[in-house]
Amino acid sequence: MDNTPLVWAACNGHERVVEILLRRDDINPEKAGNYGQTPLWNAARNGHVGVIKMLLERDEVNADKPNNYSQGPLWFAAFNGYEGVVKILLERGEVNPDKPDNDRRTPLWGAAWNDVGIVKILLDQDEVNPDSPHTDGRTPLWSAFRMGMKEW
Repeated sequence: MDNTPLVWAACNGHERVVEILLRRDDINPEKAGNYGQTPLWNAARNGHVGVIKMLLERDEVNADKPNNYSQGPLWFAAFNGYEGVVKILLERGEVNPDKPDNDRRTPLWGAAWNDVGIVKILLDQDEVNPDSPHTDGRTPLWSAFRMGMKEW
């Protein structure tokens, strides 16, 4: 499967190109490219807030649609430290903040590797289980200490 022009534009944060493509009737904003990664997923992975806002204006865009590894847009935004993206996605109300990937790593597990701010945002979500272990038994707290995080 190849990436679509919209996937590439979203991935690279080309807001004007995304805007032009979204005006076309023959463009599906949910069509995934390589590995099941949608335009929204790619924009979230790379922290492109403007593109994310444009895509989320479309009713057919699923803010929680995962890639082939069960990693949703929130998962990668949390892992890559994009606090603004995390907030936008959580505001939607349709995003599961505790959704694990194929290895049972949650957004909190990913955030615990590098971003205290996102850890705090996720811990404020009632649905988030801070003791949810990865397939190897390691919890988000283990990840945070492994990476040298001293504050939660």
